[in-house]
Amino acid sequence: MSTGWLVTGARGLLGQDVLTELTAEPDTVVTGLSRDRLDITDPSAVCEAVRGHRVVVNCAAWTDVDGAERSEAAATAVNGTGVRHLARACAEAGALLLHVSTDYVFPGDRRSPYPEDAPTAPVNAYGRGKLAGERAVLEHLPHTGYIVRTAWLYGAHGRNFVATMLELAARRETLDVVADQHGQPTWSRALARRLTALGRAALAGRAPAGTYHGTAAGHTTWYGLARETFRLAGLDPERIRPVGSERFPRPAARPAFGVLGHGNWTRCGLPPLERWDDQLTAALAEPSFAALAAAARANGTRLRV
Repeated sequence: MSTGWLVTGARGLLGQDVLTELTAEPDTVVTGLSRDRLDITDPSAVCEAVRGHRVVVNCAAWTDVDGAERSEAAATAVNGTGVRHLARACAEAGALLLHVSTDYVFPGDRRSPYPEDAPTAPVNAYGRGKLAGERAVLEHLPHTGYIVRTAWLYGAHGRNFVATMLELAARRETLDVVADQHGQPTWSRALARRLTALGRAALAGRAPAGTYHGTAAGHTTWYGLARETFRLAGLDPERIRPVGSERFPRPAARPAFGVLGHGNWTRCGLPPLERWDDQLTAALAEPSFAALAAAARANGTRLRV
């Protein structure tokens, strides 16, 4: 059997970083399939794509949370049924599946981090669909399925909160940002490294199947993340003003507390991911973010004259 890796959703924010990590290894054979090359809601196409691979990293997902609230069946077809197709295909092919899920499977009513085995109770359609995907992995791949929940993901490849803050900094003197939702901002590059490390540990028999939390250590609010982004980019964090969630009503409810615990990493000899602020420091040194920060500094000066 091939030891090759298959990455679905390969043009997405996370998928591109996973491909970068895997292709940096000269002994690794990688297939990357974007949505236009693999529709995971098509079971025949999924079976054909998975065949011959040893590890599948599923980065394909419906990520529009508010859109899922308006079109739950369509979102669940990707995040739930599509994942079931992948799990079945991996079971048939004898492949490992690393499936990326979300903190939104939890209700957000705690004040301490959710452990991996905490009861799930999604508060929106997106979370319900992602939970259906998790259950499919556990059902079809009890010994070779890996669920990695993440949250507040940002990176170089696609729309995300950190990039948006820097873009807005170039156009607005002040920004109002929600201060009553708590989570763990996670750099997609750091998560990609962890996914590949988990896959290698699984291949070596060092990582038990099950659920892991792939979020940064520590936690903050969107307001705290915006301020730290500004500070690290050389902008005045006092330009960020705290507001409540009611200021920005959305179709889909958001969990107020999406902080996850990381206890299961010890089972495969890996430490939790780095702190969120350390990850942000590293991310903002990358060329794409550095360019946004430079533009924000230049345009911010013009805003104040």
